[in-house]
Amino acid sequence: MTDVFDFREGSSPLLVSIPHDGRTLLPGQAERMTDAGLALPDTDWHVRELYSFVAETGASVIAANYSRYVVDLNRPASDESLYENQLATGLYPRKTSDGQDIYLDGESVSSKEQETRFQAYWQPYHDRIFETLNQLKDQFGYALLWDAHSIAGEVPLLFDGVLPDLNIGTNGGASCATEITAAVAAAAQASPYSSVTDGRFRGGHITRSYGAPEDGVHAMQLELTQQNYMDQKNLSYDAKRAVGLVDTIKSMLHAFETSATRGT
Repeated sequence: MTDVFDFREGSSPLLVSIPHDGRTLLPGQAERMTDAGLALPDTDWHVRELYSFVAETGASVIAANYSRYVVDLNRPASDESLYENQLATGLYPRKTSDGQDIYLDGESVSSKEQETRFQAYWQPYHDRIFETLNQLKDQFGYALLWDAHSIAGEVPLLFDGVLPDLNIGTNGGASCATEITAAVAAAAQASPYSSVTDGRFRGGHITRSYGAPEDGVHAMQLELTQQNYMDQKNLSYDAKRAVGLVDTIKSMLHAFETSATRGT
């Protein structure tokens, strides 16, 4: 059986979370899925590869191995929508973000199966985040959480128009201290990529749930647009195209860590 997630313990106050780059499905799940679902279009393709440098920086890393079509790790246990009046794919998705059925004949996930998936895949991921942040806070006096994501630049059912390249989310400042957010935003603005803070993506459940700046835990989500590092037609990673983006992510993470150090 594939491990629920991969975890590497680091030596700095930073934990990088990669919840949506997993592609593994459950036994028997694929046979129930449509071609559209089997394509796993809502995967955050190659985010692990983009962040492969993080191991050298001393950060801890947790990365999910199972697809978000098993259970979405960035949704709350209650499955309530995080964005008012906007489409949400849910904790146990039935449709892709472009509105296509994931399961044959519009099948849904039974209550029993939902509970099994939650306990076996959602809960362990969140338990490890919770435990790691507490350990980091005990060791350093504070902890940093960076939730790493990517998405197609245009998804009409989710948002109008084209997304900026770099979408920083702090739940309107509730998950991260203002001065830390400002430092990261400045690093993004100094890059060749367009950026926004708390625009369409303000941070999902992970950012909102664990970010508590008043308690010394600062959490931030970065949603990248995929055209800057991959071929969106064949879904392959483009290392040459990604060079500039990786440098920018490094600068943003450096700003995240150094500004937090100054503020503690």
